[in-house]
Amino acid sequence: MVRKPASMYRNVKARSFTRRKYMGGVPGSQVIHYDMGNKTADFPIKVTLIANERCQIRHTALEAARITANRALTNAAGRTGFHLKLRVYPHEVLRENKQATGAGADRVSSGMRGAYGKNVSIAARVRAGQKIFTVSVNKEYFEVAKKSMWKAGQKLPTPVRIIVDKGQELVL
Repeated sequence: MVRKPASMYRNVKARSFTRRKYMGGVPGSQVIHYDMGNKTADFPIKVTLIANERCQIRHTALEAARITANRALTNAAGRTGFHLKLRVYPHEVLRENKQATGAGADRVSSGMRGAYGKNVSIAARVRAGQKIFTVSVNKEYFEVAKKSMWKAGQKLPTPVRIIVDKGQELVL
């Protein structure tokens, strides 16, 4: 059984499925950290990654984007030169009606009979215009922050845009 492509789960089709109390065997999230870097410093520039369309983002895509952005920022600014925050949480449980493939699969599979599906993954449901990542940096690392958000956006299944919020006293 292969893992299905992310495009199968990108669009929001069904009702929300989040009540873990009533379902068994929900896979855990691969997202490790939601706050990275220097959490106490006050940085003047905030660069935010925003989703353009409504979609579901699987936890594996969120973790890949987080690792990419964090690595780019750490290499340039060090561990204390930025604050990166992941703003969405994967609550949504995704189900899949697994089908056996290969020789003799017709004896194993039962087609669409009882096709409710098993829990296979979790995802974050994102609205259009919702913030996904925010990174706060000093003026000298502004370009690095913008580039890291662009790289992180390439890992996500939705078109994204980058918004820059500058402090009142800072002019670029």
